[in-house]
Amino acid sequence: MERTSSSIDSGIGIRILEGDKCVYVYSNDLWNEDKLIRMAKEASASLKEVPDGKTVYLRPCIEYFSQRYEISPTSVSKASRIDKLRHASETAMNYSSLISQTSASTADIEKDVWIANSDGLYVSDHRCRTRIMFESIASSGNSKETGYMGPGSGEGFEFFERYDLDATAIETARVATTMLEAKPCPSGKMPVVISNGFGGVIFHEACGHALEATSVGIKASCFTDMQGKQIASSIVNAYDDAKIAKEWGSYEVDDEGTPSTTNLLIKDGILNSYLIDKIGSRRMGMPSTGCARRESYLYAPTSRMSNTFIAPGSSTPNEIISDTENGLFCAKMGGGSVDTATGEFNFSVSEAYIIRNGKVCEPVKGATLVGKGNEVLLNIDRVGNDLALSQGMCGSESGSIPVDVGQPTIRVSEITVGGQMSE
Repeated sequence: MERTSSSIDSGIGIRILEGDKCVYVYSNDLWNEDKLIRMAKEASASLKEVPDGKTVYLRPCIEYFSQRYEISPTSVSKASRIDKLRHASETAMNYSSLISQTSASTADIEKDVWIANSDGLYVSDHRCRTRIMFESIASSGNSKETGYMGPGSGEGFEFFERYDLDATAIETARVATTMLEAKPCPSGKMPVVISNGFGGVIFHEACGHALEATSVGIKASCFTDMQGKQIASSIVNAYDDAKIAKEWGSYEVDDEGTPSTTNLLIKDGILNSYLIDKIGSRRMGMPSTGCARRESYLYAPTSRMSNTFIAPGSSTPNEIISDTENGLFCAKMGGGSVDTATGEFNFSVSEAYIIRNGKVCEPVKGATLVGKGNEVLLNIDRVGNDLALSQGMCGSESGSIPVDVGQPTIRVSEITVGGQMSE
């Protein structure tokens, strides 16, 4: 064991809205009423119109439980986690002599949130999440490759208890050793088949962020004024669904007190909806979609994703691959970057294989996918029936929040692949 930690944090945020402008102040001193009133007055003074004052009567509190658990994480000792983490590390080390290092960890959080506003709304929400992270590193000479998985759930300690961590350890070790012996990936434009689950990170980054009111509301998105227009292939349907039970990115009520929704973003390739918070609602003249989120009281809430995914189609993964004469199969995606204004992205591929004559062949490493989100969506010509979701943390102006990304296996008819050798 290298490190254990636990903490308790509490605080309050006060947000004042005037039109589409916002002032936000916060404090970790919850009980000093005079100080909090002074903070609110000073924040109000920076706005043009300061109300003379009125009394707001809060309605009875609406209680939400975004995540219900069987076993509270705070009731379980750290020692009860250690043996399982250590055994998984040993399992990965025993997988191959090439595995030189492993890392296993778990994290959980319980959070109670209260939200009140000047319309009289008063809600509370209890939230609980648990996550496991496992990494294997394979080494040979000066070369190193990594396999990583980070499953999580909107549950308590029962998720950790039932999860097969040894299987995850073996899978990360398999990826690391396979990529260690892989040849350099060829470069050029080619068909690309992207596997299910974390493959959806491309949609999350290259499209999802560009659908948030944070950028759309100030006309800084490539999808501004595109509602009702075709932005994707007609076989593409996509959702942001915060209501999926026990999912890592789910919640019953957002951080402005608005109930969550199942938001159909793209229907048959047509842009159907955006991700809209209260400020975005004022800027765009559209209702909130219950997607205002934040990491903690240190941040003002803004429009964010929850569980964002491309819906399943009718093809099997084997049918998609066998119908691809030559191309690249991306089994696992890595990190990347995107410009929401242009949709341009660059993503690394952590596990990839050449497709030749409709079959998955030798592994290749060093692959990157380069393109524009709106172009990739239009070039999706096959959608599988094997939808899966994967967990991650999304960073933006309201902090780091838990989200799911997902998709079935899809094929992009043509995309630029960056590699280490010419095709």
